Amino acid sequence: MNDHIEWHFRRHPRNVRRARVLLAEQAREWKVPDAVAETAVLLLSELVTNSLRHAGCAPGREIRVRFAVRGDVLRVEVSDACVVLPHPRDASPDDETGRGLALVDALAGRWGAAPRECGIGKTVWFEVDAEVNCLEAADDGV
Repeated sequence: MNDHIEWHFRRHPRNVRRARVLLAEQAREWKVPDAVAETAVLLLSELVTNSLRHAGCAPGREIRVRFAVRGDVLRVEVSDACVVLPHPRDASPDDETGRGLALVDALAGRWGAAPRECGIGKTVWFEVDAEVNCLEAADDGV
């Protein structure tokens, strides 16, 4: 079994959905519990959307999405050519956007962002533990 898989997407809004579908399919193949896969798909959607909205890169630059499973941990990475590292913001109740990283922070076991090793852009990542039902844990206030 492959323990990781990677895709490259053009910077286009329809590829948010495509990335979600690919992760859901891969999670089924890896036999990741449904609740963990659903959480990962939701968080992936937030990171790819952020990359599309905020990366501000030159046309032709791609977004790289990588999924890896090691033991009981599913790791998802989204890389783009923008060097600005993301940070959670405090969205007011009236804001229609600005909660994506807060959602990642609340539901992921761990997450972070770092410059890419190649020197161009950044990678934002999160990990979810396959042993934890992340969505139910969030509902319980965990």
